[in-house]
Amino acid sequence: MSDSITFETESPRYGLPLLHVAQAQKEAFVNEALSRCDILLHATISGERATPPEDPRPGESWLVAEGATGAWSGRDANIAGLHGGNWLFVEPREGLRVFDLSTRQERLFHNFWRKAVLPVEPLGGITVDVQARAAIAELIGVLQVLGIVPSA
Repeated sequence: MSDSITFETESPRYGLPLLHVAQAQKEAFVNEALSRCDILLHATISGERATPPEDPRPGESWLVAEGATGAWSGRDANIAGLHGGNWLFVEPREGLRVFDLSTRQERLFHNFWRKAVLPVEPLGGITVDVQARAAIAELIGVLQVLGIVPSA
């Protein structure tokens, strides 16, 4: 006797709802999937906060800060996007990158959200080479933004 065929209900990475044959109200599932894709494609966030903004704009996304309250309670580290008057949440996966419009920095999710910090100016040595130190500081900053060097 053969095993019964089972169908997945959502995509493995971001939980996008999948359609089934003869499914009722397919438009609701397709619209939810498209809304999540809208949040994830060229992902930008307006900033990080623990409470939903008082007057959010449609299409606006936020990084849910630790200790979230209200409609965002229990959604720490998720990306919250307003679609159709409701908050839709996307749980981050390893390697997800977003651009934070409030700080003009890229953020990388690797166990937690990371962002580059200002590099510390090199100190010490007998001869101070201002140009070399400036170049090193700039390189470290770029490597951090790219997620190659972990943030302090």
